[in-house]
Amino acid sequence: MKTKGIEKIKLIVSRFAKARILVVGDVMLDEFIWGTVTRISPEAPVPVVWVNRESFMPGGASNVAHNIAALGAKATMVGVIGDDRTGETLRGMLAQKGVRADGLIIDADRPTTIKTRVIAHHQQVVRIDKEKIDQLSNRAAEKVVAFIESRIRDADAVIIEDYGKGVISPSLLKKVLPLARRHKKIITVDPKEEHFSYYKGVTSITPNRSEAQNGVGFKITNAESLHKAGRTLLGRLGCETVLITLGEDGMMLFEKGGKRPYHIPTVAQEVFDVSGAGDTVIGVFTLALSCGATNTEAAHIANCAAGIVVGKVGIAVVTADELLERIRGLRRKR
Repeated sequence: MKTKGIEKIKLIVSRFAKARILVVGDVMLDEFIWGTVTRISPEAPVPVVWVNRESFMPGGASNVAHNIAALGAKATMVGVIGDDRTGETLRGMLAQKGVRADGLIIDADRPTTIKTRVIAHHQQVVRIDKEKIDQLSNRAAEKVVAFIESRIRDADAVIIEDYGKGVISPSLLKKVLPLARRHKKIITVDPKEEHFSYYKGVTSITPNRSEAQNGVGFKITNAESLHKAGRTLLGRLGCETVLITLGEDGMMLFEKGGKRPYHIPTVAQEVFDVSGAGDTVIGVFTLALSCGATNTEAAHIANCAAGIVVGKVGIAVVTADELLERIRGLRRKR
């Protein structure tokens, strides 16, 4: 990237603190139980894990909000939790991390989603999911929409984070998307592949390779099929951009109007854990757009941020200082 472009990106990052983002979607709590294994259970051929400690992290859509807050912007989380201790823990953790959690609606008829990972000697032994994935009740959905209506004027952008846990539905989006468009807000979506038809008319979607190929119905095996997939999604959804993340191969940006697809190579120096990288991409991409970045500039910034988080162990976030340091490093390499 040219020096002038890097200076522009630094300016955009410096504006993050003034941005206000609404994150709407499926929240969850990630629980980690850390221990050691010294024997096999006499009851069944399974390891016995001696627990040393437990830790928690915001997961799902709440990890996107955490990423945004870690960069100094104002993130408001909109979703549904249960009337339970897990929901209380998640709400308190988000508030501690600087995320506004007053958009979390309590629904006593469904538990807060929690994913418990048991890890021994740095190896995941088992994952236990507790969740209800039915669509929201009409009452809960109405509360979600009402909250968004009360905050949409003050937001710069809306992120739809769809993990397929029941919050994002056609009936909800039929109210939320026109509302956001009426107020001329950026709307970005981290999609669930079964739900691509829901997202017509959004600003941008950010699928990974697997989600994109499931969304278009054919395999992405080379540049030709990748370009076909991007153009297909642009045409079907009528969005301005499609940003397909490609893991170690970086990202490919597709823009409406017949512009040539733009490839952004990865900047990851070392990859320890890709967990949550997609959350970082959509959070930073949307944040950059809301701060005046072009689509290409926003994709470059998101790519830099993702390159940092995959170099950390576990579900991680990136700070503005880390992002600026990586950008400075790109300039030094020229």
